[in-house]
Parts: sequence; structure tokens; C-alpha cells
Amino acid sequence: MKKYVITVIVLGILLALAFPIVNLIVGPPVGTAITKQKVDDPSFAKVLPILEKKCVNCHTKEYKLPFYANFPIARGIIEADIKLGLFYMNMVKELFPGENKPPTEVALAKIEHTTLMNEMPPLRYIALHWDSMLSKEEQNLILTWVKSTRAKHYATEGIPENLKEEVVQPLPQKVNVDEKKVALGNKLYHDKRLSKDNSLACAGCHDLGTGGVDRKKFSEGVGGAIGPINAPTVYNALFNFVQFWDGRAKDLQEQADGPVNNPKEMASNWEEVTSKLNQDEEFTKSFLEVYPSGYNKENFTNAIAEFEKTLITPNSRFDQFLLGKTDALTAEEKEGYALFKKYRCATCHVGKAMGGQSYEKMGLKADYFKDRGGEIKEADLGRYNVTKNEEDKHKFKVPLLRNIAVTQPYLHDGSTDDLQKVVNIMLKYQVGKQIPKTEEEKITKFLKSLTGEYQGKLLQ
Repeated sequence: MKKYVITVIVLGILLALAFPIVNLIVGPPVGTAITKQKVDDPSFAKVLPILEKKCVNCHTKEYKLPFYANFPIARGIIEADIKLGLFYMNMVKELFPGENKPPTEVALAKIEHTTLMNEMPPLRYIALHWDSMLSKEEQNLILTWVKSTRAKHYATEGIPENLKEEVVQPLPQKVNVDEKKVALGNKLYHDKRLSKDNSLACAGCHDLGTGGVDRKKFSEGVGGAIGPINAPTVYNALFNFVQFWDGRAKDLQEQADGPVNNPKEMASNWEEVTSKLNQDEEFTKSFLEVYPSGYNKENFTNAIAEFEKTLITPNSRFDQFLLGKTDALTAEEKEGYALFKKYRCATCHVGKAMGGQSYEKMGLKADYFKDRGGEIKEADLGRYNVTKNEEDKHKFKVPLLRNIAVTQPYLHDGSTDDLQKVVNIMLKYQVGKQIPKTEEEKITKFLKSLTGEYQGKLLQ
């Protein structure tokens, strides 16, 4: 009996060792889309083989399933890990976003954080893939590449050199615009004649006096129609990589076309708007001076977009802190910023506007919609409504955190006015953590330091 037990134990050990040994022999995928890409940056070229060897199996669709994936239970676990990894980041899409663009800010932030914190690969993966851990040299190569790429492509112009590598950047003081177009766009933005019954302007749902929002759960359109999703702030929208929660507009100009034609918003069209404005001789004269081709969708939306480019809110206390004024934040707010980065908030809320650079699944670590209760509405499907790809269900463009203290209610469903509750929700459903209330409070206090100025006045 004793010999039998020993034999079983030995066989079990040998079987357990067989898995990682075979993985060493077979090796990870090679020659994937990650290393097939032509890159000019030498530091990027050095990093790509590392990412291919250590990350491809869970963060691209070119994974190589091990032989034991055919065993009961094992396949389900492996495929779940791959699915989660792709939800977290598809490296091909994020490292090579197309049109000769550099790796995204979100990709840089996620890779930097996991490298610094030694969070990837997870332990159960390392247990079966002994060569998957990053060496110190590999970590240094990755971090050097991240910082140099960020400084080269994403740093705010004119900031100190040491700040260019920071995951969050201060907002610029201004952007280059055509002032004549801005003046026209400003008038159009506040003109109720853009709506069918002359009752609603763009500013009706995106009031510049209330954080660029209307502070309603769902906005009210012409005739009392209620929109399906919470109106995001127009402030700093210039920095979004796409517009709307579901990304259906590629830029501010394309976005400006939406509300006028939406039956639940302004319920009009540009032909009706043109007919009304043609009766305004003074405005028509001003418009023709800037747009000789006259009234049309292209010119209307161009003017509105040009105005919206100016809606940036620099000089928050946080920006002052970043730029060297160390006493601009309290000790608790500084601790809150450190916690914000520690708990991976800055892997999605990156860059100048602290967000708006990626689509992320709402409920990455737990089922938000199940816990919220109620009907799953079309708006809850997020990016899926545009692409019809199953993997895009419940994915939304990450909201901006600038001025978050004055842009309530929060989340795509406008489900709460409580900023600390949102911190708790994000930690639970996106990060998978429950932290002490004192830490939640510090993060919340930090978020309140992000309120900036518009035209020299602090947003209220």
C-alpha cells in the first residue's frame, strides 16, 4: 500500500512537471502580427520580441493552446484567461492602431503598470510557463521604451522634461484654432434655432456653466423626449480619440452632426436649420465671410467643432501640482493620486484629459449589469451597437475625469451623483478590489482637485 501511494505521488509530480517542460520545448507563438510589423523605433523593435514571448498567448488572437487544453476543465480555464486578457488589452490593436500612429497611451500605461508591479504574467500562468517571467533587463527595456514613446508622442507642449514621461499630463493652456470659425461656432452652439421647435441649443444639454453637462440622468430633448444615455461633458472633448460613449463619431465635427438630426435630441435637420438662418441677414453675412460656400452640413459642423476645440480647462490645482507647485495639493490629495496610480485607475484614465483614449468593458472583474438590476437596454450594449461584434458588448469609451466633481451624475447610465460611490464601483467592477474607506476618500479628494478653469474662471 505504501509503495502504491509513493508511486502515485511520484507519477503525479512527473505529470505536473511534464506540463511546463513541454511548454518549454514547444515554446510560445513566434512570427505573430506583433513582430511582423515594421517599426522604425529601435527601442520598440527590442521590446516587441519580449512582448511576443511573454504576452501573445493572452493578449492577441494568435495564441497557441497547449496540449493539455484538451483535458476536461483545463480548456475552459485557459479560454477564460485568454478572453479576459483580450478584454484587458488586444496588443495588436493597441500597439499598432493604424495610419502610422504610435502605440496608444492606454497600451503604454497598461504595459508600464504591469511591468512595474510585476503583475503579469499571473502566477498560474508562470507555474506552467517557466520562461514567461520578465527579467530585470527586459523590464528596463520595456519601461525605457514606454517613457520615451510617451515623451515623444503624447507630452503636453512646453512642459518640463521630467514631466513628459508621466502617465497623466497637464492640459495645454490653449490650442490653435481659426478664431473667426470659433466665433461662428460659439453662436451656433448657443442657438436654439438648431432644434425643430426652437427650444433647444447644444448648450441645453452641455451647459458651459454647469461643467459642460446638464446634470440630469438622461437629457430631455425636443417635445420632452428622453435620451437613452447620460450626456458626457463637452469640456476637453477635443482630446477624446472618438466621440460619444459608443464611439460612433470619429471626431468633433462628425459628433456635431448627430444631435441636430437625432429625434430624441434636437429633432431637426440641416435643411430646416438653413431655412431659418437664411432669414437672419446679419448672421448669414457673417457666415458667408468665413464660409463662402454658405450654409451646409459640412460648414455648420466645422464651425461648431472649431468652437468646441477651445473648451479646454487648464490650471486645475492638480495641473499646478504637476507643473511644480508642490503645495497646490494637500497631503491627502497627493496620497489619493498615488493610490489612483497604484490601483490601476491611470491605466485607462490616461493623458491630458485623463480618459477618452480607449473602449473598456463595464464589468471587467464582476457583472455590473447583473448587480445593478433592471432591464439591459440598448444603450447598455455600448460599442456593440456600432460594430455588432459580441466582444464589444458593454464596452464604452472611457469617460474623462477632468472636472469630474462638477459633471454629475456619473457613469453611462447616470446612476449616481456620489463621486466616492463611483470610486467604489470602479474598484469593484473594473479593478476587482475592495479597499479601505479611508483610501476611497483620498482618491475622491484627489479627483476633486481636477476641476479646471474656463476663460480664467474655475468651473462650478
